[in-house]
Amino acid sequence: MNTTKTKVCSGCESSFSCGDISAEEKCWCNDFPPIFNLSDGGDCLCPVCFKEACEDKIDAYVETLTPEKAINNKAATLPKTEKLIEGIDYYIENEKYVFKSWFHLKRGSCCENGCRHCPY
Repeated sequence: MNTTKTKVCSGCESSFSCGDISAEEKCWCNDFPPIFNLSDGGDCLCPVCFKEACEDKIDAYVETLTPEKAINNKAATLPKTEKLIEGIDYYIENEKYVFKSWFHLKRGSCCENGCRHCPY
């Protein structure tokens, strides 16, 4: 059931593979948060451009939140993704993982550990 296609990124015009490899091995984009509608414009983006678009959209959303709004945020209700993505869920500083606001929003509540990017 290989349904992969070679596509051209609508952002940078590079070629990339898009689609499910098998029923068990889904397209790389399934590792990302499901925050885009197909109607958000253009065709598929390559992994680099797609990650940048996700980061931009998430950062814009996080900027609109107050601690009161964070309690009922959209991220907590999205289908869960298995993998953490550097730049979206965390970044590395001094060889330590620093979880970003999106990671905390997906969890849905404050862990009471005084996290640097806690939106709650």
